[in-house]
Amino acid sequence: MFTGIVEELGQVVARDGDSESARVTVRGPLVTSDAFLGASIAVNGCCLTVVTLDGDTFTADVMAETLRRTSLADTEPGATVNLERPVQAGGRLGGHVVQGHVDGVATVVERVPGENWELVRVSVPADLARYVVAKGSITLDGVSLTVAELVDAPDGTALVTVSLIPETLTRTTLGRRRVGDILNVEVDVLAKYVERMQTKVLEAAL
Repeated sequence: MFTGIVEELGQVVARDGDSESARVTVRGPLVTSDAFLGASIAVNGCCLTVVTLDGDTFTADVMAETLRRTSLADTEPGATVNLERPVQAGGRLGGHVVQGHVDGVATVVERVPGENWELVRVSVPADLARYVVAKGSITLDGVSLTVAELVDAPDGTALVTVSLIPETLTRTTLGRRRVGDILNVEVDVLAKYVERMQTKVLEAAL
């Protein structure tokens, strides 16, 4: 489990594979400092398993399902990525409960600079929009954020606005994303559980 608080910016140093599977090597001195084979590390919000360690780099296998649902399918060597180690039991939950199980991708549609912050608006696909609520939590590229504004579109998609403080702009990749870029999205898992339980209750009542 993660919290969506990025620990460091890493760099993809190698990527091999195709649309069915890939092997990605990432440099991250902090997250590899206490890593071990089989450990989990979130890369742009995707929970990956360490299969090799070499100094300050680690390698992970990425399967077809992850490539299909996330931006890792298009990640190339040289790309900067957000990295986070799992939260330790008894540690501070600084963001919110993040599984590292990316649900899909969103597209950056607008950036509005401010004096002390920047508003970023993303378009969330229809199959995920119903899990997003104003003032609720959303994870974009592994960063725990609060939904500042939510506008539902006629096609079922949602326009989600988040407010980024200078610290977030500097310490994560969100400060570098441009209009048209795609971001990994993980919605609040609690919303999915509630929907599932309500569906089962309604089915039982029919």
